[in-house]
Amino acid sequence: MRSRALSMIEIASYPPLLCTFHKFGLIFLRFHIHKLGRENSFSVIDTDDKKRVLKPFCKEVPASSASHLISSYKNELLTPEDVRKIAKTETENEVATVYAKYEEYIAANNLVDFDDLLLLPHLILSRFESVAKETSEKYQYIMVDEYQDTNSLQFELLKRLCHTHNNICVVGDDDQSIYSFRGAKVENILSFESSFGEAKVVKLEENYRSSSKILNIANLVISNNKKRYEKKLKATREEMEDVEHKGFNDEKDEATWIAKTIKELIKKGEKPSNIAVLFRVNAVSRAIEEGFRAQNLGYVFIGGMKFYERVEIRDAIAYLRLAVNPNDDFSLKRVINKPKRSIGKTSIEKLEALCDKLNIKTYELLSNDFYNETLLQSVGKKTFGELKNFIQIIDELRAKKEASTFELLVEFENIVGLKKFFLSIPNEEERAANLDEFYGSLKEYFKTNPQQDIEEYLNDISIQSDVDTADFGREVPIMTVHASKGLEYKIVFVVAMEEGFFPVSNERTDMEEERRLCYVAFTRAKDKLYITSSKSRFVYGKRDYSPPSRFLKEAGLTDAPIAIGNEGAAYAKNDLVKHKIFGFGRVLEVSKSGKDLKLKINFGGSQRDILASFVEKAI
Repeated sequence: MRSRALSMIEIASYPPLLCTFHKFGLIFLRFHIHKLGRENSFSVIDTDDKKRVLKPFCKEVPASSASHLISSYKNELLTPEDVRKIAKTETENEVATVYAKYEEYIAANNLVDFDDLLLLPHLILSRFESVAKETSEKYQYIMVDEYQDTNSLQFELLKRLCHTHNNICVVGDDDQSIYSFRGAKVENILSFESSFGEAKVVKLEENYRSSSKILNIANLVISNNKKRYEKKLKATREEMEDVEHKGFNDEKDEATWIAKTIKELIKKGEKPSNIAVLFRVNAVSRAIEEGFRAQNLGYVFIGGMKFYERVEIRDAIAYLRLAVNPNDDFSLKRVINKPKRSIGKTSIEKLEALCDKLNIKTYELLSNDFYNETLLQSVGKKTFGELKNFIQIIDELRAKKEASTFELLVEFENIVGLKKFFLSIPNEEERAANLDEFYGSLKEYFKTNPQQDIEEYLNDISIQSDVDTADFGREVPIMTVHASKGLEYKIVFVVAMEEGFFPVSNERTDMEEERRLCYVAFTRAKDKLYITSSKSRFVYGKRDYSPPSRFLKEAGLTDAPIAIGNEGAAYAKNDLVKHKIFGFGRVLEVSKSGKDLKLKINFGGSQRDILASFVEKAI
């Protein structure tokens, strides 16, 4: 970008500054951090260093979660005192305390973290009028790319830089604002004209990537959003192949068809790197990955980990290995402190030294009462008790395994508590969902393979891992829609287009952002777009029956009504319903609300949001 930009202008004595927000912040702080009583010889710490600094301050909340939350707070301009005022739970109170101690530590040691590169410049520009005026006059013209992805702090920093002028030009696409979970505010671009007076809007509607048929369905979907700039992309290239929607009975049929179709495309000469498989929800990847492996088709997971490589899945597998072989020291050491048991590195080193001295395995040392006194003297009373509790868990798993494989699977989470542990940690819900997916896949495996035992299953997993690392020279990229942002492929498969999976449906769902995600997914394709859905999907430990995604209807790919199931009933846009008080009305929108549905209904010109359980179909 730098070389292209500079080649278009005559270089003056002082060439324009072209950099990221954070690089600008770094340059600014080298000149002005002394205003805060800090030395300009500060060091910038990365994410790993930040976690190491936080770890001693964290008791119940893991350092990784505290790091993420503190980053969010800084980007929302919240101080530790602000966080404490709005804290509603013990966890939030603890994070506020950790945040305060962390800030004291990095200030005392003249350290700056990634978020401080924006927060501290904003603080200086807000406090010191002369610096704000000087800096704004220095940068007379400001340009910002990908403006739809800016957060609150970046917006406020731009306002400070425009202290003496309004010479700002931003480029962005509100229809591609998909990072609210990182703090991005689509409102920044939608309110640009009111935030920076006398702004002119220039619509860039020519698209050089996708064929017209792909753009047409993307336009149809995104046009249903209300909070957006009105625009319509037009293709500038020749027409290519059609968009194709395929429906399946279940996720296995879907994955098999996708893998076989890709194999055929490769046989015809298509490069695997020109093909991509996209999904909204991470847990969907397990079925896709298994479909690829069954067809001996290589793949690479972009921006994430393959299902069986994820930390929480490896932890669960380690416990299963211990149920089969408690003398597996590698697996035992992996989970000895998972969930957290306050068994630290020093205690583990003492265990290893004892085992070496006595020439025994760790399990024998911990489970045999003969060694209790020696163990107690070595690790202390508290750690001794934690180690004994841990061994009791292993013994319970072994007993269940001896009774039956099915009993082991049913009781596994109750005994181990991995899912419960991740649910107790802020921002770790996805790990808990992945465990649900793993537990469910285990039960499904043994239902369809009743003659198999747990040892054979674990051997299969090991073989799959070896196959995963083999270099076939034919790797197809698979990824979440979020990870696909900014990428493009000749052929794209967008999978699991069902209600609950794309769009997702929970209490935090923003349907307009889900629709923007769909728009981004469709427009990754250049020549050919395949869209798949299934009548049922085994995910999160159970089989769900979900209607097709509302986005298929909006894209004109199905004639089925936009509907969401509700205990046998389904409501769709334009359905006629009856309410006991308001009478007859027409459904305008359907969305999920917990276990019920929320309907936006037009009652003779008066619009109301009513739960589906309070109305009935009129026809």
